[in-house]
Amino acid sequence: MTDVVLPITAQAIDAHLREVLTPSELLVIDESQQHAGHAGANGSGFGTHFRVLIASPQFAGKSRVTVHRLVYDALRDFFDAGMHALAIEVK
Repeated sequence: MTDVVLPITAQAIDAHLREVLTPSELLVIDESQQHAGHAGANGSGFGTHFRVLIASPQFAGKSRVTVHRLVYDALRDFFDAGMHALAIEVK
């Protein structure tokens, strides 16, 4: 695995998820702007709140909870570096 690149960006999350989970489909959206003034917002309008749409062969036969845990675990360093929220949509 690679180290987290700061600042936290959709591109960095995308690259990391591609490396760790080898998705067949992936879209990472920075929704931080929509959460200005909310808990976890850093005032910059980016880097805190993300939405991930993902499909991966690694998810086959796994429960939704297990799949979400795989994604969260893959992004643990991003959370430790300041990412506050992640919405996951599994395809």
